[in-house]
Amino acid sequence: MGSKITVHFVRPDGSVEAVEAETGESVMQAAVFNDVEGIEAECGGSCMCATCHVYFDDAVSSLLPEAEEEETVMLEDAAAEVRPTSRLSCQIKLTAEMDGIKVQIPDRQY
Repeated sequence: MGSKITVHFVRPDGSVEAVEAETGESVMQAAVFNDVEGIEAECGGSCMCATCHVYFDDAVSSLLPEAEEEETVMLEDAAAEVRPTSRLSCQIKLTAEMDGIKVQIPDRQY
């Protein structure tokens, strides 16, 4: 795949889990491949559920692609509060510029 970067997953309690991921992977894959709790990914990354819902910092939003309509529709079914920085982690591919990003996990996915 690509080069290795670090992604920091911030749990609802504020604790942080840093994982190593490959560029080109989705944020969801980085979580699942590293057994990060709180990212359920029931549909396996097909944008068919909202169990990989996460929040990104405002500073990161400029690095993210625009949400497609199907992602926006799926977010309407998210169990946790949907915020302006809400995204489905299966739809965000990691790039070298994202090295060190923080991804906040919501308090629930169901």
